[in-house]
Amino acid sequence: MKQLAIIVSWAAAVFACLFLLAPLVVIAAASFSPTPVFDLPTGGASLRWYSRIGTLDGFWPALWLSVEIAVLSTLISLVVGTLAAIAITRGKLPGSEILAAALVSPLMMPGLVLGIGLLQYYRSVGFTASWSGLLLAHLVITLPYVARTMIAGLSRFDFTLIEAGLTLGCTWPQSIVRVMIPALAPSFLIASLFSFLASFDNYPVSIFLTDVRTKTLPIKMLQYIEEAPDPTIAALSTIILAGTVALLLIADRAVGLSRMAGTAE
Repeated sequence: MKQLAIIVSWAAAVFACLFLLAPLVVIAAASFSPTPVFDLPTGGASLRWYSRIGTLDGFWPALWLSVEIAVLSTLISLVVGTLAAIAITRGKLPGSEILAAALVSPLMMPGLVLGIGLLQYYRSVGFTASWSGLLLAHLVITLPYVARTMIAGLSRFDFTLIEAGLTLGCTWPQSIVRVMIPALAPSFLIASLFSFLASFDNYPVSIFLTDVRTKTLPIKMLQYIEEAPDPTIAALSTIILAGTVALLLIADRAVGLSRMAGTAE
């Protein structure tokens, strides 16, 4: 009976993985279509759609904007989220549990609702700067990932190590750099990875806050699908997917995915 349960569990796990990965495989296969339609390359593969990515109208500005917003929001979230996590885990901040719940609350809200709420708030205060508004919105998206990860990492960090560094002649900044940051490197890595990907791939919030001159790559990809759908979009999606996998492999080589998963719990 126990062996049957194990077989059923493994079968369910394999089925779930195949079910989740099947759409990605289809998109990757369609990117090699020899015809200008989303079709599987049964009669031969072609790479011409990959060569067309750089010629898409507005592709490079949209890519640069997405990378710029993702990097800046990740860096700012790392600083703010880490400081907030220290205040929460040290247990000296009144209402720390409420603050921790508030920091991760955007994760519990649908993206469309969050986008509409931010748009209405910007309008009510007369805030019309698209680039700045987009950056602030992505901070709302990325900060919960950083805060949640750093709270988990700092909850297992021994703060007496910093005090030991002070007794050995280090200043406060030196103790942070030499003791705390190396010990929390896996937490910083997983927080950066999740927040960057969450910002770069975000669509439901960004769509309400972009304008004609300020469009992120996901919004631009939607525009491509509406105007001229062809396998170029599948090729671009495949490259983004490959980049995500590459980041995970780099993280695995750096600290190990099992250690990263333990940090994110």
